[in-house]
This record gives sequence, structure tokens and C-alpha cells, in this order.
Amino acid sequence: MQTPLATPVPVLRLPRGPDGLNRGFAPDGHRAPLKPEVPEVLEPPESRESQEQQARASLRERYLRSLLAMVGRQVCFTLHEGVQVIAHFGATDLDVANFYVSQLQTPIGVQAEALLRCNDIISYTFKP
Repeated sequence: MQTPLATPVPVLRLPRGPDGLNRGFAPDGHRAPLKPEVPEVLEPPESRESQEQQARASLRERYLRSLLAMVGRQVCFTLHEGVQVIAHFGATDLDVANFYVSQLQTPIGVQAEALLRCNDIISYTFKP
């Protein structure tokens, strides 16, 4: 006997923000955390932006190197709802939006080949 499917849950959509581009509340609303007003005279803004750009570049390089190190290895993916699956990592697309995996072991069975959407992945681990 098959178990009945769960009732779909509606998605809550937040209203557009004050600038019309993002969703959420106005930053000056009563729920927004207050930022301390400290004058930033220690560093010029160009230096701070350069440091942020270098930090982003370093993080991106580390992420891309981790993807390269995963090729051909068994990887454990944690998905939404706490679901854990294990697969052999194969490749990713150009936008790093999907992972191509093989021998995907799921709670309901094994898939020979599959695409995992990166938006569905919370974390992943593998042994180098």
C-alpha cells in the first residue's frame, strides 16, 4: 500500500522592498537592526573595496578548487529537509547551477546518473 502524498504548502512571498528590486522590509523599519554610526576615517573607501574584492576572489578560488578536488570522489550532499544523499561527483555546468553525479544513493533507491540543483544543496562533504 502506498502512502498518500503530503498536501502542498503554499509559498509565502514577501512584498517588494522600498527600492522595488528586492523583497523584504524597509531598512529603516522597526525590525531592522540598528547600525552603529561610527565614522570610517581610518581607511579610504577604495582600500576597503579592494580588500573586499581580494577576499571574494580568494573565496571563489577556494570554492572552485574544492569542486576540482571532488571530481571522481564519493561526496555526501545534505539537501533541504535534512535529506542526505551520497554520489560520485562528475562535473558542474558553467554557471555552477547544477552538479552532475553518478551512482546517486537516495533514501528511495539508487540512480545511475542525476543532476543536483545547487539551490537544493545545503552542504557537501568529501574526503580528499
